[in-house]
Amino acid sequence: MTLDARRVALLVAANTALAPFAIDAYLPAMPALAEAVGASIHHTELSISVFLFGFALGQLIGGPLSDRLGRKPVLLGGLVIFLLASLMLTTVDSLAELLAWRLVQALGGGACVVNSAAIVRDCFSGREAAKVMSTMAMIMMLAPLAAPAVGSGLLYLADWWLIFVFLAVYAAFLLWLMGTRLPETRAADAPMASPRQVLRNYASVLRHREGMGYVLAVAATFAGMFAFITASPFLYMTHYGVSPAMYPVVFGVNVVVMAASNRVNIRLLRRRAPQQNMRLGLGVQFVVALSLVALVATGLDSLVTVVPLIMLFMGMVGLIIPNAIASLLEHFSHMSATATALLGSIQFTCGALAGVVVSGFEIDSAWPMVLTMLVVSLAGNLALRGLAGRAGRGSSSPVERAEGGGLTGGGRSLS
Repeated sequence: MTLDARRVALLVAANTALAPFAIDAYLPAMPALAEAVGASIHHTELSISVFLFGFALGQLIGGPLSDRLGRKPVLLGGLVIFLLASLMLTTVDSLAELLAWRLVQALGGGACVVNSAAIVRDCFSGREAAKVMSTMAMIMMLAPLAAPAVGSGLLYLADWWLIFVFLAVYAAFLLWLMGTRLPETRAADAPMASPRQVLRNYASVLRHREGMGYVLAVAATFAGMFAFITASPFLYMTHYGVSPAMYPVVFGVNVVVMAASNRVNIRLLRRRAPQQNMRLGLGVQFVVALSLVALVATGLDSLVTVVPLIMLFMGMVGLIIPNAIASLLEHFSHMSATATALLGSIQFTCGALAGVVVSGFEIDSAWPMVLTMLVVSLAGNLALRGLAGRAGRGSSSPVERAEGGGLTGGGRSLS
């Protein structure tokens, strides 16, 4: 079958949307879930961090397996694990059970989603890869936009357990979709890495100065994003008094801005290097984080003042992450799933750590969130400028010289 850019973007976006659905759909139900498992809302929010840790580990395991066995076996196997764990989550009645099954669910999800960027890189390169990833990200934004609304509706229809039933059904749908519509994109003659070679591959990414600049820029952005996502149920519903029915609306406006920024990124790539867009996005995030700290310090923080700034912070994700992934994989096309796995594991681990900082100490204010966002945005700016060097300024990067890259073979036929 023939894979074109639109079809790849749609399939990969549907696969990647598994993560935001698993993270965001149960956010409106957090107070009800906390009551069901007999824990505080802050401790129940730790299930987000546990999921991110498991997702990171699942990618570390699934990435090398994907480079060795192929994309589809690992992807479908991860979906089966995710589906079964989602069903088990409907029965939990303690915080320990919740955390344990969220970890298992995340292991399957990580092994599944790690294939997304590798599939794009199997078929595209250069600016074309960045554009396809940006299109994929824009489509994928429908998931975090819809997820809280879906969760709120399911909570109204029954209770929090129905949200995990929904996740199991979505995983079953992906099993059918990917099993019947996605061919194997890994080249049949691609070399298979031994376990020792896998470790060497990971080490080669870690030693790559420019590549680590992109990795850490994504990780910092992800940490800032999950500092907000983890804090949002408490911040919006408890601190600012937003109802569970209105929470998806206030949360969803961030996703609308993120989707718009992905579209802006595609247009900017016509005349700017991906690295220049990354620098712009990281710079805006730092200014926004400073503004949020100033609001909280002066006592002027409220729903009216905080929401627009968070929208702008979250919106910059569309200028940073797609370009960083495409730029990283230009250097590691021969082991794209392994490189993506390392990137994913680092970014999700940083997101998890940010969530622990925000919720682990049970501080009933916005300070943990805004200070975490400020620290990680500063770290992201320093990492890109310090490690990526001239490429980080967009002056002489492989992506900039790619002249459009293009679809491998002009519309690769795969079976």
